[in-house]
Amino acid sequence: MKTKRLLLAITFSLFLLVLAACSGDKTGSTSTSEGSGKTESSEKVTLHVAALESAYGSDMWTKMKEAYEAKNENVTIELTVEKNLEEVVRPNMQAGEYPDVFLLATGRPEALTETLIKENGLEDITDVLDMKVYGEAVTVGEKLLDGFTDTLATNPYADGKTYLGPMFYSPTGLFYNTGLFEEKGWEVPTTWDEMWELGEKAAEEGISLFTYPTTGYFDTVIGSMLYASGGTDFYNSAMKYEDGVWESNEAKRVLETIGKLADFTHPNTVANANPNDFTKNQQLILDNKALFMPNGTWVVGEMAEAPRAENFKWGMTPLPAYEEGGERYAFTFFEQIWIPAAAKNKDAAKDFVTFVYSDEAASIFLEAGAVQPIDGITEQLDGDNLMYYSIYDDGVLPAMGTFASTQPVPGVSMGDTLYGSIDSVISGKLSYEEWQKKIEEVSDKLRPAMN
Repeated sequence: MKTKRLLLAITFSLFLLVLAACSGDKTGSTSTSEGSGKTESSEKVTLHVAALESAYGSDMWTKMKEAYEAKNENVTIELTVEKNLEEVVRPNMQAGEYPDVFLLATGRPEALTETLIKENGLEDITDVLDMKVYGEAVTVGEKLLDGFTDTLATNPYADGKTYLGPMFYSPTGLFYNTGLFEEKGWEVPTTWDEMWELGEKAAEEGISLFTYPTTGYFDTVIGSMLYASGGTDFYNSAMKYEDGVWESNEAKRVLETIGKLADFTHPNTVANANPNDFTKNQQLILDNKALFMPNGTWVVGEMAEAPRAENFKWGMTPLPAYEEGGERYAFTFFEQIWIPAAAKNKDAAKDFVTFVYSDEAASIFLEAGAVQPIDGITEQLDGDNLMYYSIYDDGVLPAMGTFASTQPVPGVSMGDTLYGSIDSVISGKLSYEEWQKKIEEVSDKLRPAMN
């Protein structure tokens, strides 16, 4: 009996070996990538990565390509890095050829990312959070800072699933010249009442209180103001188009405040608030012709070669509070990485997405000034960057989020109405009351269309 059982065992083992060999002939051998716990196919893959060329430049993506290909010889990365990325990739997408990975944030005028969100065109990447960072022993979810995957900016359908990974993040706020404030002996306002007082004082010296690059920069301004006016629950109600939210007192004082800023905004601002001339508005801060502008940390690199006043030194402050001692918020803007649902190499794309959160990738990005929301990143910062990213250490609260995704509603856009109307408000063509009414009407139309 023992001999018979032994023969059966040997026969069964040989059968498994043959089966494994046959399987290997069909699919190719596999090997486990170092420290990742993932299995990579021996088949060659060409991964198309499309990334927006922002103020961080394009060289970092070339270095990323080289670093990843050195680690994974079976993957060749085809890069598309352009300032007008949407225009470049759209023709191929219309023909059914999609990049496998996108680095393209929401909030762009072309709204390509929002379009795919509305069309359910993004791959669910919730499983990536549980995958090991490529070449490391921790998962992506463990490495990301808290809160960055608990927002409509990453979970646009509010269904507990993640479709966009948080990437380069930047605290935003009002940027100014600390040298000018030191020279004049002025205090940086902490409330809106103090802001108006400073505006009157600066006007006497021919300096405007405020300017802005383009109206698109008000997404972080209005976000921070909504948080400060009504708190987290109120902000989320606005993002989910709750009935009457824009008619509330909390929303009214936000819009009224922006309307009042019209009296203190540099007269050239509206004319230059466009993609071609926005740096002229930013230059107003460097030339001491305006005190504050909304922006993110990228503006430092963007204006690095621009002329400036002799005493110039960048400073950043959160939006003022509405009451003395009230809560102040600095909106955290972050770019997003995602995989189209129509991508051909989704598994390889997910592996690559885990790599962008690795220490090696973070170092490459940091060299270009791009900071990721991963554990320990602030310990690697110094100089101005350390000052900017430490803004939350002094009682300032982080604000994050965006509007809930909806099905397309012809002729209706919250972005166009809420932000795109601001030039008209600042120029006096549109009252804040008229603006408020338009926003509520759009909110009413989008509510039933939420995904």
